[in-house]
Amino acid sequence: MAEISSRKSAPVARMKADRDLFSYPKYWAHEFTPAPFLPMSKAEMKKLGWDSCDIILVVGDAYVDHPSFGMAVVGRMLEAQGFRVGIIAQPDWNSKDDFMRLGKPNLFFGVSAGNMDSMINRYTADKKLRHDDAYTPNNEGGKRPDRAVIVYSQRVKEAYKDVPVIIGGIEASLRRIAHYDYWQEKVRRSILFDAKADLLIYGNAERPLAEVAYRLSQGESIESMQDIRGTAVLRKEPLPGWRGVDSTAIDKVGKIDPIPNPYGADDVGCGTFSEFAQQGIDLSKPAEVEAKPVMVQAPRQKPWEQTYVKLPAFEQVSVNKPLYAHASRILHQETNPGCARALFQRHGDRYVWINPPAYPLETEEMDAVFGLPYQRIPHPSYGKAKIPAYDMIKTSVNIMRGCFGGCSFCSITEHEGRIIQSRSQASILREIEEIRDKVPGFTGVISDLGGPTANMYKLRCKNPKAEQTCRRPSCVYPTICEHMDTDQTPTVELYRKARKISGVKKILIASGVRYDLAVEDPNYVRELVQHHVGGYLKIAPEHTEEGPLSKMMKPGMGAYDKFKAMFDKYSREAGKEQYLIPYFISAHPGTSDMDMINLALWLKERDFRLDQVQNFYPSPMANATTMYYTELNSLKNLKGNTDSIVVPKGERQRRLHKALLRYHDPAGWPMIREALRKMGLERLIGKSKGCLVPEESRDEQKQKPKAGGQIAVTKHTGMNPIKEALIKKQQQVKRSSGQASYQKRKGS
Repeated sequence: MAEISSRKSAPVARMKADRDLFSYPKYWAHEFTPAPFLPMSKAEMKKLGWDSCDIILVVGDAYVDHPSFGMAVVGRMLEAQGFRVGIIAQPDWNSKDDFMRLGKPNLFFGVSAGNMDSMINRYTADKKLRHDDAYTPNNEGGKRPDRAVIVYSQRVKEAYKDVPVIIGGIEASLRRIAHYDYWQEKVRRSILFDAKADLLIYGNAERPLAEVAYRLSQGESIESMQDIRGTAVLRKEPLPGWRGVDSTAIDKVGKIDPIPNPYGADDVGCGTFSEFAQQGIDLSKPAEVEAKPVMVQAPRQKPWEQTYVKLPAFEQVSVNKPLYAHASRILHQETNPGCARALFQRHGDRYVWINPPAYPLETEEMDAVFGLPYQRIPHPSYGKAKIPAYDMIKTSVNIMRGCFGGCSFCSITEHEGRIIQSRSQASILREIEEIRDKVPGFTGVISDLGGPTANMYKLRCKNPKAEQTCRRPSCVYPTICEHMDTDQTPTVELYRKARKISGVKKILIASGVRYDLAVEDPNYVRELVQHHVGGYLKIAPEHTEEGPLSKMMKPGMGAYDKFKAMFDKYSREAGKEQYLIPYFISAHPGTSDMDMINLALWLKERDFRLDQVQNFYPSPMANATTMYYTELNSLKNLKGNTDSIVVPKGERQRRLHKALLRYHDPAGWPMIREALRKMGLERLIGKSKGCLVPEESRDEQKQKPKAGGQIAVTKHTGMNPIKEALIKKQQQVKRSSGQASYQKRKGS
């Protein structure tokens, strides 16, 4: 009994990987000194004394040797493991030739679209082609293909059929499962099929990539690496020794039971494993595996270990929207590395097997990754060309990863996870000093000290048991979880130490501030407002109305009002005139036309005139994208087909919602007036204070089409010059034709 009670009272350790990221024996090539830049040509390889590369990374971005660029991070991390790493940046994808510029790698190709999804990089939310690219020298567009991961992987396979191809980065990560594709308006297969890749790494890649590289270097085949956390592979059947449960037993189109804490009686979890009982599976016993002699008693297996969830097949979710929404719900429940189960989804005669997420990096590992020998500038081959994305972040510092906000339109949770991974203060301050000493033209201003969210540094669940078993999609919605640490003292201390560094004049905070968290700690708000705002602070309420806010999983305007009051108070105390700049999203699922009108009235009442607005962009695998496609509220327990929501679709309605956000822009007034009249809201048209848009002016009336359909051409039209010239030419032809006819009649 004494032994049992002492075991219960012992502290429970947080989730942690079996081995440290940098604990693998170094590959023999570690005898080479670190490369000044990872080579992009054979000439550079020759200077380094290399006859070949062990690993070649193919990326859709220009190569910037900076820790804010994903390929630089994984490249330097693999170099630190002893591998010779080359980079092929923005290759010509029209043939295989450019993919052979560094020769054949000894171990594998790593393929990524870059820091951004290539489709979002190339197209606006209205599906219009962009003509610029911030990740390309001189902001030049067209330097990467649509669906870059697929195209690059296929070209690599053409070049070297026998070399393993590993895909990763955000584009591959968010397509690891059957997913809705906004650009084709259909459900596509897992990207593993179209890319013909051997393995997919999702989320932050360091931990699984280090294991894959090491095992390949030891002579293992890629086929033997099917169970690595943070990876997905194609299989014919489940892994041996794993037991499965059908997803509909977990999340029937109905109620989901809460999960209790499997470690004891404390009610700290957020779900249940009763579905396994329905399948006749006794989770109190370990899975049946091949018996092996052991010297000590093995630890008791947790309920989710070596368990997979069988999802509806691609052929089902591609035609059945409720099943698609159901599969999305299951995927988002299985994102906690502490308790996530593997996922298994059939595509034809094969299955996608998605292993549980990789364990987050510990602080020491994060410090080591960010302490690698980055040059912090673009590769010299770009000369004096400007790379806008680099210019934006060259004096910024990433202090953490992950986000527990769970906003439904954001892909950070699906990619980086909910567990906050923070660097140490010493590591961050050291990087600031490095920026001061290394970055050309440094003016003394650090442009950002942040990450996915500015004020989540070192915030984690206070209860390790809850952290390991929780399946909530958000730790702060609908309210802040009682287990979540909201003390932002570590962030305040970091800011204060950073602004005291010699040679640093100002530390700005440009990352988004989660203001519902900020108001929990007035000391943080005071420090932020009085020392780290450059006149304006951007925050993201996203909307004012409950309908869209509940689908976004964002707090109500009460938290915004409280934060604004604190912001104004501390600005006055500091004797500064500073302003909040709110961000809003138009056309988000759950948003009615009336919601947008109310938001526009809120903006006008406060004299906010937004120049740049964000129309909802359905990115792959996001919860909001599921709602956009299915028109079902997949955030709640699905109840048949009845839990439908309003979804703004079609070019006209999306343009209307965007125009309402920019109520002050005359270009949108005709569309707004038409909508207001149809809704019986003519009272909002006029000159009075409560009106949204004015009545039509004489100039606008003149520009209206005439009864016969011909556009009146006046000096006030502002018409497209080409169209105006065409109309004038048509009129001249008519006049000439009339004159010729008159002359003919006169002659006769």
